[in-house]
Amino acid sequence: MKGRVLFFSKVMNTRFFMAFFMVLVLTAAYPQSAKEKEKLQRTKQKLEEEIRTTSELLEKTKHNKESSINKLQILAKQIRSREALINAINRELSEVQVTMAVDSIQISRMSVQLRDLKSEYARMIYYAYRTMNGHNKLMFIFSARDFNQAYQRLKYYRQYASYRRLQAERIESTKKAINAHRDNLEQTKNQKLTLVQSKQTEKQKLDREKTEKANAVKELTAKEKQLLATLKTKQQAAQRLENAIEKLIADDIKASEERARKKVAKENKTGVPPKKAAGTAVMDYTPKEKELSSSFSANRGRLPWPCDRGFISGSFGEHAHPVLERVKVKNNGIDIMTEGGSVVKSVFGGKVSRVLAFSSFNNVIIIRHGEYLTVYSNLDQVSVREGQEVSVKQPIGKVHANPGDLKSELHFELWHGKVIQNPENWLAGR
Repeated sequence: MKGRVLFFSKVMNTRFFMAFFMVLVLTAAYPQSAKEKEKLQRTKQKLEEEIRTTSELLEKTKHNKESSINKLQILAKQIRSREALINAINRELSEVQVTMAVDSIQISRMSVQLRDLKSEYARMIYYAYRTMNGHNKLMFIFSARDFNQAYQRLKYYRQYASYRRLQAERIESTKKAINAHRDNLEQTKNQKLTLVQSKQTEKQKLDREKTEKANAVKELTAKEKQLLATLKTKQQAAQRLENAIEKLIADDIKASEERARKKVAKENKTGVPPKKAAGTAVMDYTPKEKELSSSFSANRGRLPWPCDRGFISGSFGEHAHPVLERVKVKNNGIDIMTEGGSVVKSVFGGKVSRVLAFSSFNNVIIIRHGEYLTVYSNLDQVSVREGQEVSVKQPIGKVHANPGDLKSELHFELWHGKVIQNPENWLAGR
């Protein structure tokens, strides 16, 4: 019988340590630090804000019963944000489960400790009752050989009484600790329940959005000819804009060469040997422009967004058309879906080089920042003029809203000399 009890005790201890080991592994995989939790909360808040923005934009498309690329882009973004939000909730659920497991282990460990403390305290009380009543205590002290031994025995009684008080305090503090862990476990269980319900709600919304997107794609696929015609018009407008930017760069280089020739001519009159300047096809920047270029370059990845609200609906480079199969779309910048009438701001200090107008792009503003150019297209209103100096975050216009489907999309480009850049690599994260 005794052997069976020992065996059972070993098994229970093994299970306890295995459970404790699993909690340690989970804790390492899902850090419980306040910093990590705060970061996760910020991520959730950001995603919830993105979903609110896309929901508002979708609401404005409801008056148009026909599906459009605009609606499809908003739905695609909302689905991505919703999926990311569900993943964030899953991470939070994992952390909650780890917290619950740790609290359960702590409660089990402290309960065993409390049982041992109570058992030991009971033995102490029983021993004190049998051997340390008033009569026995006096007999024990006065039967000492000398005064020193009597003092030591008296000291022993006092220490024993002090240890009993300490043991009682340990029992009480352990009880409080267990109750605290139980309260925390109950709160965590409620938090888990709330998260599970939130996850189920978001999953249902995601399923509806995916169905709506599939229906939109199906409806748009039937309009292939119309979509191809729209795409062709947009590509032609994009090519005209690219040609205008390249012409601006060529004109700037030509003007720079002209300034260099005049400088050489002036130096020749003073007997200074001529310097090779013309024909280099490279801009000759002033010290101020070089300093501005250096400052712009140093802010790579930290430039403010040209719009306060919105999301990237069209990414940089060549990618597949959202509806048409085997059709590629080239984008020299990024498209930012936002609300009609949203204020557009300069992403850095510079000088307005051109204010142009194009079909499909409406008003276009090009700002030079030394070696760099930023391009803001599809503006309804323009609040700057050519040659004007602008500062970072200065309003320069407002985004145009398409009267047909209320699409409001800012087209933004960034050039370094003659080389087109991916604006996403330059803008600050949101």
